[in-house]
Amino acid sequence: MEASNVKKETLIFEELQCANCANKIEAEVEELSEVKSAKMNFSMKRLEIEATGDLERLVQDISEIAHDIEPGTIVKRKNNQSNKRELKLEGLSCANCANKIEDNVKQLANVEQAHLNFSSKKLTVKVEEEGLSEKIIAETKEIINDLEPDVIVKEETEEALHEDTSAFNDTMKKESGRLLSGALFFALALLLDLSFTGELMLYGMAYLIVGYKVLTKAVKDMFKGQLFDENFLMTIATIGAFAIGEFPEGVAVMLFYEVGELFQDLAVNRSRNSIQKLMDIRPDIANLKEDGELRQVDPNQLQIGDTIVVKAGEKVPVDGQVIDGEAMVDTAALTGESVPRKVEEGEEILSGSINQDGLLTVRVEKEFKDSTVSKILDLVENAASEKAPTENFITKFARYYTPAVVFGALGLAFIPPLLISGAVLSDWIYRALIFLVVSCPCALVVSIPLGFFGGIGSASKKGILIKGGNYLEALNELDTVVFDKTGTLTEGVFDVQTVVPATGWTEEELLEAAAVVEYNSNHPIAQSILEAYQGPAIEQKTISDYQEIAGKGLSARSDEQEILAGNHKLMEANGINYQAADEVGTIIYIAVDGNYAGYIAIDDKIKSDSKSALQNLKDLGIERVVMLTGDNEQVAQRVAEELGVDNYYAGLLPDEKVDKMEEILEENQDGKSAFVGDGINDAPVLARSDIGVAMGGLGSDAAIEAADIVLMKDKPSNLTEAVKVAHFTRKIVWQNIVLALGVKGLVLLLGAFGMATMWEAVFADVGVALLAVLNAIRIIKK
Repeated sequence: MEASNVKKETLIFEELQCANCANKIEAEVEELSEVKSAKMNFSMKRLEIEATGDLERLVQDISEIAHDIEPGTIVKRKNNQSNKRELKLEGLSCANCANKIEDNVKQLANVEQAHLNFSSKKLTVKVEEEGLSEKIIAETKEIINDLEPDVIVKEETEEALHEDTSAFNDTMKKESGRLLSGALFFALALLLDLSFTGELMLYGMAYLIVGYKVLTKAVKDMFKGQLFDENFLMTIATIGAFAIGEFPEGVAVMLFYEVGELFQDLAVNRSRNSIQKLMDIRPDIANLKEDGELRQVDPNQLQIGDTIVVKAGEKVPVDGQVIDGEAMVDTAALTGESVPRKVEEGEEILSGSINQDGLLTVRVEKEFKDSTVSKILDLVENAASEKAPTENFITKFARYYTPAVVFGALGLAFIPPLLISGAVLSDWIYRALIFLVVSCPCALVVSIPLGFFGGIGSASKKGILIKGGNYLEALNELDTVVFDKTGTLTEGVFDVQTVVPATGWTEEELLEAAAVVEYNSNHPIAQSILEAYQGPAIEQKTISDYQEIAGKGLSARSDEQEILAGNHKLMEANGINYQAADEVGTIIYIAVDGNYAGYIAIDDKIKSDSKSALQNLKDLGIERVVMLTGDNEQVAQRVAEELGVDNYYAGLLPDEKVDKMEEILEENQDGKSAFVGDGINDAPVLARSDIGVAMGGLGSDAAIEAADIVLMKDKPSNLTEAVKVAHFTRKIVWQNIVLALGVKGLVLLLGAFGMATMWEAVFADVGVALLAVLNAIRIIKK
């Protein structure tokens, strides 16, 4: 399969409630010849696929797989494109008419693509220009009305995570009514004194009402060869109870299994709602200003350069620059920081922020799909696709656990009666049925992914973006943390401390020479020199031959003079006879036409929480803290001593930082090593480390791309919060593993010795699953 032909797609699975079914869907989709990889995110009801060929047809195949495994599941493609619209055609029952609709819509002017999925009754229309989409949708509706007048057309605007909860509530009410009806027949059968035939009829009615969903699924599973499916096993167990005359237990097992599944669905839905609230930063509308008038539009429709107005109480829809007004904005949803910050004219404002007061006029700097809010949502929503090793282990374990228990049940049913004198076959069959009831691994396959996703959601609430459960779990094995200095442990805001001119030069002349050579640089050091310079305005046209010399400094020409500004390496490389400075700080030596002109000392403040953050990391079990910096030895030593780092390396070029990181990784074979940097200059080291952590990544494309974890608040102490979340998540996950396997193992053992009934077996199955899900919710709430 050629990589160039591989396309990535996100599919959303509406009404998907069964975690075990989700794993089966993932496994079957991976077996399709066009699919290179498939990663199911059960918590978000999403499947990430990499595939070749016709994606529309592939989605249809995947829809059929999903419907076979869990009937009622609706598969749709995630819509990230503003020029793509989706229509739901309710009441469409004619396949031939569906083909006609698709053909006619394809022929409309400016329609790039149209596809009607008859099974899901969804029409997807992609237009060439977003401005024409409303007109084309209107024409599409006319075509549908002409061909199928009774079809009701609804535009789909919400994804599965944000679907109306009333549909879920209606389903729960129907299920509750069905189970109550079955329970009524069951109660009558228990209370009334009936003949054998009467008991069989009442218990049978109760059994069919309560268990018809399980029974129908089981029959379908049997024809597909899925003999280890929980529906098939539950059917065999309960029918077996009827066969040996245990009518009450047969109905009770099915009833409590279904009640447990109902409560489990409620718990999972509650968990999803909690995650949705954590990510409730998606803006609903944007106030587009055109010709002095305001018009409400979808944020997807905004273009770079548009002018929007953000009123008090509204969410900022896209990243932009304030061009008029000032206000206090709440950035808690982005950074976890509860204290509002003030924005005013000329400042950047990020999507997802909430305008608390005032009126802001903003120029759009990024389209919605590239804005901070969109990136955060994608990052968090897709994080669960990167499974932690524990999740992968549980998935593999579940594949072997159920068949092992089933074969154990067969052996338990038939071997003892053959070997033990006086053993009654029906007694051992009853014990075997207990094994079948306990065999479903739902408690693990639901709660473990939910736990890791809850940890990722909890971290995002604190302003920590973790790209996957694998990185969250890796934080538990962290024993070495390597920090960049500038902008990570220090503020990265430089101030000129001293100006020391050489003989024949004044401070003003030295500052002017430095300002000229630094004029075209965006480096914080250059900015500090330009701020300190108070002389006549520098003219760009007088500067030529500007050059950045990696790891050394800058050179430029002005008024026929060659000016050098940089560290001692630059002076030595050019044979400049300079006077070494004996000061703590970053030293910038200046030379003009090969003659030494003096030096400027610049210093950077240590962040207020750096020292406590490093100490807290030590308290959490981090064995070694290292600092890497391109700054000089004196500055590095001062910062290292003040913060108490275990080791530091100074004067490093970007490639030398990578080499040093590789040395540290080589030394630390038994644990994980993290590198914490600014996410822009340190991208190569971030990529090379076990865990790349970007500081102050808010709005930074490079940070989100290069790092595995992004600390949005720009505080080293956020890393300790991330480690704490990882520790708590691991604690809950292992509590669930021990609970599920412990209870199931105990009931299996008691059942084998005839000391447990099906009632205990049902608790070991759905009861434990429910408890595990509720326990996992604790992570989200933390």
